[in-house]
This record gives sequence, structure tokens and C-alpha cells, in this order.
Amino acid sequence: MSEVLATLTRYLALCDVPVSAEGELGDLFTEDAVWEGGGEAYTEKFGRIEGREAIVEMLSAYLPPNPHFRANVHSLFPGTVDVDEGRAKGSWQMQQLSRYETGDAEIVIARLDVTFRLDPDRPRISAFRTERLFSAPLSGER
Repeated sequence: MSEVLATLTRYLALCDVPVSAEGELGDLFTEDAVWEGGGEAYTEKFGRIEGREAIVEMLSAYLPPNPHFRANVHSLFPGTVDVDEGRAKGSWQMQQLSRYETGDAEIVIARLDVTFRLDPDRPRISAFRTERLFSAPLSGER
């Protein structure tokens, strides 16, 4: 379902740095959405965030003007989507390349399990779970 993929792709683009996600990020989530980290590394790091406002607040802490990333880009691998009665559930692997304000850089591969409510105007994320599968430091220009 291309609309679901478009919503997820837009979410990842708004999490890239540099970017201005002012206002638009929240519109991708339902009011009662849940965003959580899974697995050993991300359960502790991210925990579970409930509600659109709290999710946008958490994500915004990583985005400009906050000094976390100098540069950050997400790439999405092909995944699967199942549609059933007003909702869609999908699973993808995602690659994230990040350079931090410290100058350090890393590559991360994560699994994304995402549930969407199929609203008439656009699919909205109602549950987002990310689990780190692999990470490694990158060298290069600091």
C-alpha cells in the first residue's frame, strides 16, 4: 500500500538532519499513538512514549535547533505490509547514518514495526516500534 509507505518515508525524512519538521511531524501520528524502543539497546534508551504530543517532544529533542546531530540520514529497505479493517501493519529494516555534534559517526540498522490507522486523508502512525539490529562506528571527517 503506497500511502502507508509514503507516511513512513515522510516520517524518516523529517527525522533527517538538517531539516525543519515544524508542525508536520505530529500530523503523521494519531492522538493516542505509542512510540517505543525494543530489544536490549533501545528499550532502555527510548522506553515507551504515549500520545502524539509526547512523541513529538521526544523526537524534537534530537532535531534542530537542539544540538544532537550534525547530519543524519535514514534509508528504508523493502518491507511487508498487511491491511485489515481500517489499519495496516508493516515491518521494515532501516539504515541510519549519523554524524553527531561531537564529530563521532555511526551506522545503525534497525527493524521498524509500525501500525497505521487508515484515516480518509492519510494513514497515520498509531504504533511505532524500533529495535536496533546492528551498529558500528564510522571513521572519516570530523
